[in-house]
Amino acid sequence: MATFLYKLGRLAFKRRHFVVLIWVALLTLAGVGAASAPAAGTTSFSIPGTEAQKAFDLLEQRFPGASADGATGRIVFKAPEGEKMTDADNKATVAKTVKALGDGSEVVSVTDPYTTNAVSKDGTVAYTSVRYDVPGMELADSTRDALEAAGESARDTGLTVDVGGDALEAGAEMGATGEVIGLALAAVVLVVTLGSLVAAGLPLLTAIIGVGIGVSTITALANALDLGDTTSTLALMIGLAVGIDYALFIVSRYRAELAEGRGREEAAGRATGTAGSAVVFAGLTVVIALAGLAVVNVPMLTKMGLAAAGTVVVAVLIALTMIPAMLGYAGGKIRPANEKRKDKAKVEDKNKAKVTGSPRKPARPNMGTRWASFVIRRPAAVLLLGVVGLGVIAVPATQLELGLPDDGSQPTSTTQRRAYDLLSEGFGPGFNGPLMIVVDAKKSDDPTAAFTSVADGIKGLKDVVTVTPPTPNKAGDTATITVIPDSKPSSTQTEDLVHAIRGQSADIKADTDAEVLVTGTTAMNIDFSQKLNDALVPYLALVVGLAFLLLIVVFRSILVPLKAALGFLLSVLAALGAVVAVFQWGWLAGLIGVEETGPIMSMMPIFMVGVVFGLAMDYEVFLVTRMREAYVHGESPSQAVVTGFRHSARVVVAAAIIMMAVFGGFIGASDSMIKMIGFGLAIAVFFDAFVVRMAIVPAVLALLGKKAWWLPRWLDRALPNVDVEGEGLRALDDNRPKGTADEDRELIPA
Repeated sequence: MATFLYKLGRLAFKRRHFVVLIWVALLTLAGVGAASAPAAGTTSFSIPGTEAQKAFDLLEQRFPGASADGATGRIVFKAPEGEKMTDADNKATVAKTVKALGDGSEVVSVTDPYTTNAVSKDGTVAYTSVRYDVPGMELADSTRDALEAAGESARDTGLTVDVGGDALEAGAEMGATGEVIGLALAAVVLVVTLGSLVAAGLPLLTAIIGVGIGVSTITALANALDLGDTTSTLALMIGLAVGIDYALFIVSRYRAELAEGRGREEAAGRATGTAGSAVVFAGLTVVIALAGLAVVNVPMLTKMGLAAAGTVVVAVLIALTMIPAMLGYAGGKIRPANEKRKDKAKVEDKNKAKVTGSPRKPARPNMGTRWASFVIRRPAAVLLLGVVGLGVIAVPATQLELGLPDDGSQPTSTTQRRAYDLLSEGFGPGFNGPLMIVVDAKKSDDPTAAFTSVADGIKGLKDVVTVTPPTPNKAGDTATITVIPDSKPSSTQTEDLVHAIRGQSADIKADTDAEVLVTGTTAMNIDFSQKLNDALVPYLALVVGLAFLLLIVVFRSILVPLKAALGFLLSVLAALGAVVAVFQWGWLAGLIGVEETGPIMSMMPIFMVGVVFGLAMDYEVFLVTRMREAYVHGESPSQAVVTGFRHSARVVVAAAIIMMAVFGGFIGASDSMIKMIGFGLAIAVFFDAFVVRMAIVPAVLALLGKKAWWLPRWLDRALPNVDVEGEGLRALDDNRPKGTADEDRELIPA
């Protein structure tokens, strides 16, 4: 592979105009496609195989036109001090609001609080509900504006009015602020690492082009493939981060090749052949992790994963072709690694020798060399400290509680949160999370008796406040019952109530031949969390297993891939522990603006496993590949570790900081879900890069010695030789005729 990529890099360097033209044309084509494609709403949210989804599907069949999955909006009214919502003026305001809400084109029904008993017992709080014919994330902006305008108009009369419900939900927007912050910090890190504005600009430029192609393609295909607005969110985050990192590694290796005296075309080919090989396998691990989200069998996650994986593939291809081409345009503006430092040291040593007559001192080892030498001298202590430290941070993960965010997790400054609190105040906390019971009595001899039996049975359960009378369909074979719990939607008591109702279904079916299904937003969230929890272990086994086999091929070792996988698990557990401590327990929550603690988002563990695993293997491949290269070329195991750190530690640290900058830029988002994702991914990258890869990895390799690179002979013969170390490139040197020079070697005046 190294030889093939070497030839590809040199070809891209020579044919730079053609290569850049192709990528610019692809970006233009994708942009035109995105601009001309019909707008697509958020992809329909479904959870195949769950009881809640089965009930929704049944409602669509038995209650046609009812829009079971349609959005619901609520306008909550509170009378001023000393007044009641039953006063004449307040009733007139509510009636005017109800009339205004009924004019929308997507509105199915609007309730009058005075005819539906939607006034609190003390008369101070009332609400009206609006039902729409499409899900909340697919509502037209004009419909949301009309809902908010109706609330604002009522507020002008002196009432306390707030708007809630999933009708106000919009696609999760990462916002331009996070991207700008991440790019700005990445630019600073690149300039410091590469020592040149031109060299730093190449990774940023190529990453933006790659993300532009990926996100534009997703937008262009959104309507045809039922891709929602949120599908591009993960592609944007991952594509930007890996695009910068992959380009950084190749540019850094290019400067190192220049420092060894190679011509620019040859250096571009060597950088693509060596660092490019690591880019290919690092990209494959990310693609495996993202595409593996299909195991969860949630269409939304599958599409997000595949879209992000496609963007990563684009980032890899751009790094292998466009970066060598851009290096050709840069010419002498990108200087060899440490050239300025070496020139300065030579001048200082020469001046000192003239004055004192003493010989020159050897060059001081860089920070990576000094750190690796320190770890090799004390591997057991470093390993113990790293493992114990991450283990302690991971302890809160044992108390992990999963759930999905609702209006109760919104900041107190939002109208959704205030409406949630008003409903809890007037009607109880469970009113914000009603359960819908669907009774299918099509096979029952007496459907009406079955409906009544189900309602009576639920009334006797613990934590039930209200059970509405059954509402049958026109055929009379299916009915819905609304149950108001006594606890808030995200509580364990409400979850226990859902399981208790489902626990009665077997007895009811035996007695009446009627099937009882529990659905509604609260039940859907519970089922979604359970499905993700059940899929976590199979997903982890699949992703880690495939990547383990891939890394065996790359490193030709059993223990190195095993160590990589175990280190990843340790960093993910520590990151989950940090997320629980901040977002569930509230530790240091004020520092990052967490206003409301609660259950951790259900998608967080599996999302973190998928994303962080791919990124962690990036660092493993880039760092350890250089060690493997040194070991294969004759260095001792300990010296190979030092060599790997000397050449790669600075770049890996820079790549990790860039990742953290991209993800950390979203911690300032107002949306609690985005804030949690940004914090979780940033802290996970920190633990994996700076503790696992920078400390635990060299300590383990120092303790293992030659055993780290052991591979059974039969397996060595069976595995394909992908030549990540660039052994084939060394053969090119051996076969080069003596006395010849590279055709593009530059003459430097002395």
